Amino acid sequence: MRQSELLVPTLREAPAEADAAGHRLLLRSGMIRQLAAGIYSYLPLGRRVLLNVERIVREEMDRAGCQEVLLPIMQPAELWEESGRYTQYGPELMRLKDRHTREFALGPTHEEVVTALARDEVNSYRKLPFTLYQIGTKFRDERRPRFGLLRGREFIMKDAYSFAADWDELDHTYQAMNSAYCRILEHCGLNYLRVEADAGTIGGQGETHEFMALADVGEDTIVTCKQCGYAANLEKAAFQSSLSVEHMEEKEEREEREAGKASEVSRIATPDVRTIAELSSFLNKKPEHMIKTLLYLTDGELVAALVRGDHELNEIALKQVLGADELVLADDAALASHSQLAVGYLGPVGLGLRIIVDVDVAAMQQAITGANEAGMHLSGVRPGIDFALDQVERIRFAAEGDRCVACGEPLVFTKGIEVGHIFKLGTKYSDAMGAAFLDRDGRQCAPVMGCYGIGVSRLVAAIAEQHATETGIRWPASVAPYDVHLIPVSWKEEQQQKLVLELEQQLLDRGLRVLVDDRHERPGVKFKDAELIGLPVHIVVGRGAAEAKVELGSHQLAASGETSRIQLTAQEAITYVMEQIQMR
Repeated sequence: MRQSELLVPTLREAPAEADAAGHRLLLRSGMIRQLAAGIYSYLPLGRRVLLNVERIVREEMDRAGCQEVLLPIMQPAELWEESGRYTQYGPELMRLKDRHTREFALGPTHEEVVTALARDEVNSYRKLPFTLYQIGTKFRDERRPRFGLLRGREFIMKDAYSFAADWDELDHTYQAMNSAYCRILEHCGLNYLRVEADAGTIGGQGETHEFMALADVGEDTIVTCKQCGYAANLEKAAFQSSLSVEHMEEKEEREEREAGKASEVSRIATPDVRTIAELSSFLNKKPEHMIKTLLYLTDGELVAALVRGDHELNEIALKQVLGADELVLADDAALASHSQLAVGYLGPVGLGLRIIVDVDVAAMQQAITGANEAGMHLSGVRPGIDFALDQVERIRFAAEGDRCVACGEPLVFTKGIEVGHIFKLGTKYSDAMGAAFLDRDGRQCAPVMGCYGIGVSRLVAAIAEQHATETGIRWPASVAPYDVHLIPVSWKEEQQQKLVLELEQQLLDRGLRVLVDDRHERPGVKFKDAELIGLPVHIVVGRGAAEAKVELGSHQLAASGETSRIQLTAQEAITYVMEQIQMR
């Protein structure tokens, strides 16, 4: 490919909308362009990277025995209503109507479609097990698209669905897919972790794991233990509380000690003090001495959840405790029938609602809480004495200082980008949608399903984040748009052009992909563009062309920090290139 003929509009500065290093460099290197918020066009170089990632994913899916299909993007609303997800999925589901006012959804995922397919085509255990996969465009109406390809409204995803006769067959497929995902991420050159996770809106009846590419820009927090290897998404992470043993007093002991004593609760005027941070500053008290009271609407019921002031409530854990399908933080409208309650001054004393108390709140001797009255707080509030501890649960996120539930060592918190997620769905969808088959004994059974998603465009973004430098993206050889960048200092100079063409042909004959910068540009412009594009090997042809000598640069040389380029003969350069380009 001649660079003069290639649409690669590099930029000296990143556009204002770029909010992460990899995103900035994908834009600056001319690989993608934004059409609307969360919607991107892939230019030729970006498309080549995307196709390389797709190739790696497809190879591993085929290797795992999966069969490729292509399922419709437009999905009848009736299918989603059968599964119960049409209303549960929320505003992220893009909905539309055709000219006959029939409702459809633009698929963010295809559980309903593939279950309907199996329901119609599979009626015997002899046709099981099997796994179908596709690579295609998905849609999700993100409230706040961010970080370019990492959180878009239109994206490319590989989704796979397995159907088995029993849980043993499902487990065999689940483990095969787990191994395939590890190989995919390793082949893409990613530093990643496999972590325990929550099933989210897809749901399921068995284990589920996420694959996280480590990156500071990641929106997920990963909780790990360096001692025993425990790893989980923050939403799912189990932990031992950082509270010392002497503070973990049992409710009965506290009640016995306090029996017969007069209440020590006192009222504090706190005008215009509504947040924990404001209260901490106003009273000169640490947040861990306070109780945060949060009200939620759950399936039509108003409930309160209590966590310590320095902790964050885990809504997923609370939802599971309540067994709720929906959980929404109560707003002023929800509190209209409780006129005595004032947002910012909520507290458990005399609240008159069902209260879920976090374990660490139950262990507090006394605390500062809202007084359920505007401009007022209470101090000296004793859990179990001044309000009941009828339901004590672990409903907060793990925090700094907490310890591993397995070995007791301190937990470590890092950021990650979710690039893959595998689920054991069980019979959630097959039961809901009436998919069934006859087993060996002639009994009607629901197929046991699994679901396996990997974000193809997200992988591109994650690779860009992990391999970003100040000057460009150093693409791993397995996904780079080309293998070698041939850069003549002056394309007009006859000896340079001749050597470049000879090198190009020899590299092409060896099956390599070559980009030739034949533009009539200053050397500085060419070198800066080459850094932005980030091919694995650069071969610069300059004054030594007459003696068949070149300067060679590579990611490996750059990473060593010793030298950016080395001088070689043309044949030595070809040998070096063949040694370097091994992963593709």
